Amino acid sequence: MYAADARHVNKALAEKLAHIYTLRGGPTIDLTIRKPYLDLLEKLGNPHDNMPPVIHVAGTNGKGSTIAFLKAILNAAGYSVHTYTSPHLFQFNERITLADQHINDTQLEATLDEVMAVNNGEGLTFFEVTTAMAFLAFSRVKADIVLLETGLGGRLDCTNVIKAPLATIITAIGYDHTEFLGDTLAAIAGEKAGIIKQNVPCIIGAQAANEVYETIESKAKTLNAPVIRAPEEWPQTLPDPSLIGPHQKQNAMNAITALQNQSAFTITEDHIKHGLQNATWAGRLQKTPTSAPFELWYDGGHNENAAHALAAQAELWQRQDDKPLYLVLAMMKTKDVQAFITPLAPFIDGIICTTVPEEPLCRSARELKEAIKPYDFPLLMTAENPRDIATMEPLKGTRVLVCGSLYLAAFLPK
Repeated sequence: MYAADARHVNKALAEKLAHIYTLRGGPTIDLTIRKPYLDLLEKLGNPHDNMPPVIHVAGTNGKGSTIAFLKAILNAAGYSVHTYTSPHLFQFNERITLADQHINDTQLEATLDEVMAVNNGEGLTFFEVTTAMAFLAFSRVKADIVLLETGLGGRLDCTNVIKAPLATIITAIGYDHTEFLGDTLAAIAGEKAGIIKQNVPCIIGAQAANEVYETIESKAKTLNAPVIRAPEEWPQTLPDPSLIGPHQKQNAMNAITALQNQSAFTITEDHIKHGLQNATWAGRLQKTPTSAPFELWYDGGHNENAAHALAAQAELWQRQDDKPLYLVLAMMKTKDVQAFITPLAPFIDGIICTTVPEEPLCRSARELKEAIKPYDFPLLMTAENPRDIATMEPLKGTRVLVCGSLYLAAFLPK
């Protein structure tokens, strides 16, 4: 269970959330659309068939940021938006927004109670329960559109029950969750392309390999789904996006391209400009207020694609000033430490290895340090708790980037 959820003000709700984290051993991965889940949706009245129009988003990196830009532009045009994203940073409520507001505790508890009562003890996974909750809430609260993020993959993800979305978007594809999705970019792209639907436009974000485009476009062709590649060049007429990092321009272009290639909603260039400047997405290259004696940034990125994006920003910082850059890093046992560190290595002055408290799937600080030793950074230290970095003398006056896991957000120094 997330530490932040355990501290939920509503203790009864906290206990119920603690229970769903234990389903099938906690928030683990069961990559299939299973009959018990489909039966649950049917018992609930198939709420996924009674929601506002859906834009369905899959990909390795950039899904959440793409949704953030979609939401901001749609809001600028006066439309109300439901969103379903994962994971959350501080409280479960962040996963489900209803008409632009996080689901409140009363709605959340009532929805969870109903789903569990209707399910009547059938074996479900964490993500099946939470997705059913989102669909049920979306079917009952008025909004103009739903922005739906896959949990993992696409083809067999339990969000993939929407028969005719308004559009599908496939963001940047890279190596992550290879034990489930395959160990080639083509295989991973094939799983993500599973969200493409008959005659429904598919927007493909910029990709590093032609095989990704080819795989997705081949799948789309079998379904007569129009394919639109999001432009890689940033239009001179548009302001820079509010989200920091060169990669965010591509995420913004994913959103812009999707909204420009649909007719259900009226979107003008002014709406796009306003949305770009007002998009927010917590946990992505976010400058964080702190009383610690250093400049603190946080990013939840944890794979090779994310590391390349962070490296691009680190290079910009290096050109901007001579302030040393230190990473405070924690990583799950399933993540490739070397693939994450290598793109960043030329731009960082040292690493503080830490861990996520009370998270058994996270490497210990010592394990992480051992994995990083071959890089021979001038500074390589450990901190058993991320908050301990606030008093570390070598970090004084530097720029500190906390990264490697979204779960670190709850443990940043104040």
